[in-house]
Amino acid sequence: MSHDGIGPRAVLRSVAFLTAGMLTVPALAGCGSEDPAGEPLAGADVAGADRSDIADGGTLRWAVDTVPDTLNTFQADADTTTARIAEAVLPSMYRSDGRGRAVRNADYLASADVVDTEPKQVVVYRLAQQAVWSDGREIGAADFAAQWRALSGKDTAYWTARNAGYDRIEKVERGKNDLEVKVTFSRPYADWKSLFSPLYPKEVMGTPDSFNDGARKKLKVTAGPFTVDKVDTKEDEVVLARNPRWWGRTAKLRKIVLRAVPHDKRVSALSDGTLDLAEIDPEAARRITVAALPQEGNTPLMGPEADRSAADALHSWAVANGSDEDAADEEISAREKLRKKAEKYARQQKALGGFEVRKSLEPAYTQLALNGAEGPLSDERVRRAVARALDREDLAGAVLKPLGLPAEPVGSHLALSGQAAYADGSGALGKPDAKEARALLSDAGWVPGGPVKEEKKDEDEEAAGSEADKEGKEDTKGSGGSEDSGDGDDGTYIVGEDDGKNHGTGDGKAPHDSGTGTGQLKQGGAPAGAYAPKGTAAPARADTAPVAKDGKALVLRFVLPSGPGSKTLETVAGRIATMLERIGIRTDISKVDNDSYFKDHIASGDFDLALYSWPATAFPATDARPVYSKPVAAADGSLNVEQNWTRVGTDQVDQLFDQAIATLDDSERRDLIRKADSRIWAAAGSIPLYQRPQLVAARENLANAGAFGFATPVYEDMGFLKKSAQGPEGSPGAKDSGSGS
Repeated sequence: MSHDGIGPRAVLRSVAFLTAGMLTVPALAGCGSEDPAGEPLAGADVAGADRSDIADGGTLRWAVDTVPDTLNTFQADADTTTARIAEAVLPSMYRSDGRGRAVRNADYLASADVVDTEPKQVVVYRLAQQAVWSDGREIGAADFAAQWRALSGKDTAYWTARNAGYDRIEKVERGKNDLEVKVTFSRPYADWKSLFSPLYPKEVMGTPDSFNDGARKKLKVTAGPFTVDKVDTKEDEVVLARNPRWWGRTAKLRKIVLRAVPHDKRVSALSDGTLDLAEIDPEAARRITVAALPQEGNTPLMGPEADRSAADALHSWAVANGSDEDAADEEISAREKLRKKAEKYARQQKALGGFEVRKSLEPAYTQLALNGAEGPLSDERVRRAVARALDREDLAGAVLKPLGLPAEPVGSHLALSGQAAYADGSGALGKPDAKEARALLSDAGWVPGGPVKEEKKDEDEEAAGSEADKEGKEDTKGSGGSEDSGDGDDGTYIVGEDDGKNHGTGDGKAPHDSGTGTGQLKQGGAPAGAYAPKGTAAPARADTAPVAKDGKALVLRFVLPSGPGSKTLETVAGRIATMLERIGIRTDISKVDNDSYFKDHIASGDFDLALYSWPATAFPATDARPVYSKPVAAADGSLNVEQNWTRVGTDQVDQLFDQAIATLDDSERRDLIRKADSRIWAAAGSIPLYQRPQLVAARENLANAGAFGFATPVYEDMGFLKKSAQGPEGSPGAKDSGSGS
């Protein structure tokens, strides 16, 4: 799972207290006539076309993040590319529709029904008559049984990432004929539709060796519109080829090449003709959008062209003012570099004219995570204060409005708008209210302008600090002081400084962090006479005064990933820091390496605040439970948090999940999920912010591919439009596309 992305469903998914009277669950909207699930905020954008308009053949070159380490989605190191390959080459009994709901996949499944509930739940699957593996063998009960045994958790020789649902199966057997599979459950399981998707052949699931190693780099037997032709780690690509034994609609494309390309290299790969389809960031989307606009003769200079113009002007100034020869040579060299950069930019823009941006919203949301394991955020009142300080509409708007996407904040931890279980449960927490947030902090003992103790230093630290003060006056940005002050203060409170401005760095960083979530509040410079005696409380009128308790200011360590793709998170974090500053909470924003973000910080609990995303699946009772369940102590004394990285959970939420998993009535199950969500909101361990944008660059003549939103891609319908379907002159990029390869 990436820090701001999601992993495949197959590898998905500190105790808070609730004081009496604090938890108020509003009446669920489901009791009224209007469905609270609503409609998806954005539909798929895939340039849909009739199959008759799509050419037969061609190769689609599709950017992915990685060449996967395994092709087995049920292993711990499976990733999003593993899941994409499985969708194209393996059976899935159910797939996701445009509303994020599970629907029967008719290519494999004629029907599936719960035929008994007493004494045991029994589901009968009736397979499609033509459904066969690529070696000609019929898909049947033996494959279902092998997958159940591998994933049940009973045989530890299988290195499985999860066994949710499979551990509730008692037996799998042949039904009345070869096309029927009868599955009996030992305990009721409402999310039975989540099982056997994808379904692997018994050749993979039959033994621990074949499960653990046999499907890591190859799949000899498949059953989809495509097969795995090769996994080429040297070329960083996976090649999928049309399956000649596919019984459904014949795939239009001859091949799909999944090519690993870093996000910051995708614009170059698109422009040089080595990609046809790629998920991109907002900056790349703007470039492609501009490239598609009609170019006028007097178009203003942009990007490197503007830099070149500036370099020309600088060179002219240097000559006019008699710069020496070396300086002139340097100016000429810089000018030449900028000229080449501008020419490259112009070539890329011309090539990008053959692409368009297709956009939707991912079936995932970005949240603010609050680590409740220790420190100030272990107090539920402080977490609720943080949550009440946030203007989620503002945060959603900052990310989505510039992209032309619906900018509504997410109202549920467990589903997204349009999904069956969705309802806005944020009312359990309350609306944004800075006054109420400050009251919560005060109730928890955090006093605005409270005295801050000076930390004692030894002689070496004082000497080092003196040198640092001298250097800090030269460049205070990032040091924790304001731009007009040094860092050499004595830790006293400065009267009149509580003016609502950010006295940290410009990016929302707090002045100081102790590593535990609280820190000594550093102050900027002030006019002579502005210093109050140590221990003096702030004036009562200073609503935004930093809050303190037991001699320490409330400073929260806000951890963010660095590297390409993190700009949006930086923007959101900066706004959150400003919102928290208004109620007296300071933040120390720390950027860490992308590769270590989850392992070394989120999963290990080394943060106070963090931003990352979770997927919303059609099966929240199963998939979301490990994300929000109450951490439990292991036998060795450690805390088993599963995937609940905020370490905030309650017995009541766990009970609601357990009830939902065992409730076969759809309406009752939805109500239980919504109640669980309301209580997750009230505990304030994580705050959903916005549904993630999905921006995809696609060659203009590529049909039925792009920003899929909730829907599972239909791989057999993807392809390049025939010239007759592109208009009289064809698509601008048609001659460079993979349609003729």
